[in-house]
Amino acid sequence: MAGFRLPPEDSELPQANRPALAPSDLVSDDDRSIAADSWSIKSEYGSTLDDDQRHADAADALLSSGNFRTAASDYSSDKEVPDADGVGSLLGLQSYWDAAYADELANFHEHGHAGEVWFGGDVMETLVCWTKSLCLELSQGHLPTDVNDIKEEPQDDKYLPSWSVLDLGTGNGLLLQELAKHGFSDLTGIDYSEGAIDLARSLAYRDGFTNFKFLVDDVLETKLDQQFKLVMDKGTLDAIGLHPDGTIKRIMYWDSVSKLVAPGGLLVITSCNSTKDEIVQEVDEYNQRGGGASIEAEAPKDPEAAREPIFRYLNHVRSYPTFMFGGSVGSRVATVAFLRN
Repeated sequence: MAGFRLPPEDSELPQANRPALAPSDLVSDDDRSIAADSWSIKSEYGSTLDDDQRHADAADALLSSGNFRTAASDYSSDKEVPDADGVGSLLGLQSYWDAAYADELANFHEHGHAGEVWFGGDVMETLVCWTKSLCLELSQGHLPTDVNDIKEEPQDDKYLPSWSVLDLGTGNGLLLQELAKHGFSDLTGIDYSEGAIDLARSLAYRDGFTNFKFLVDDVLETKLDQQFKLVMDKGTLDAIGLHPDGTIKRIMYWDSVSKLVAPGGLLVITSCNSTKDEIVQEVDEYNQRGGGASIEAEAPKDPEAAREPIFRYLNHVRSYPTFMFGGSVGSRVATVAFLRN
C-alpha cells in the first residue's frame, strides 16, 4: 500500500557491523557536496541553463491537467530543504545520496562491503526473474498481459543479449549484476551521484562484471542519446517524488523516460511508495497530457497514431507477500511493466 517504505537490507554483513547513517549528519557535513542538492548534473555531461524552462513546462502541464494538487506557484528552488510541514524528505535530496554513497564507498574500500539492497534481496530476485520472463515472451511475439502467460519453467536465454538495459538510479549497481547472472549482457547504469557510480564500478570490477557501462547522469536531464529496450527503475521514482518539488519533477521524469525507452520496449518500475493502481493512474495521466511538449513535437501526423498512448500497461508482479489492512489486501512493494508504443 502507498506510504509504506521498506528499510534497506545489507547484502553483505549484519547491520550492526555497519556505521549508522544519521540523516542530519548526512546533509550538514560541510566536507560533503551540500551544494549538490540540485537534481541537475553540472559537469562535462552538459549545461543546465534550460532548467527554468523545463520546470516551467512541467508546471504548465500541472495546471492544464488538473490532476495534481501542486500549482505552478508552489515551485521552489532545488536548493531549499524540506519545509517545517514535512513536505518532501531527505531521501529526495541529492546531498543525502552523495553523503550516503560517500560512506558506502569508504566502507567498500575499508571492509569490502557491497552496501544496501533497497527493498531487499528477495524482491530483487523476484523482480529480475519476472522481468526476464517478460522479455523472453516479448522476444517470441507474445504479449504476457496475465500472470499465467509468464512461464515459470526454464526458457531459452538466446534472446536476452539483444535486450539493451538501462538501470535508472543504479546506486551500487547490484541490480545490474543480478540481471547479468540471468543472461542479460548489454547493461548500462546511470546515477546522479558520482559516489554511487564509483561504488558501482568498483563492485562490478571486483565481482568480474567488466562489460557494464556506468555514467554520472541525472534522469531528469539526461544526456544519453540512445534508447533502450528495457529500462528499469527500482526506487528512483520514489526518491524523486520525495523531493520538495516532487510533483513537478515526476512530470519531468515521465517526459525524460519516454525518450529513453525504445518503441516496443519495456519500462519496469518498482516502488514501495505507490501501489500498482497508483502507478498505472500516473501513467494514464501522462498519456492524457500527450506526453509533454517534446513528445508532441515528434508526434506523427496521422490522427489515429497521435491518439495512441505513449506507455501501455502490460503486467505487474503478483507474487510479492501481501497483508490485510482495513479490509483490503495490499503489498509493501509494487512492480509494474509498461510497453512503449
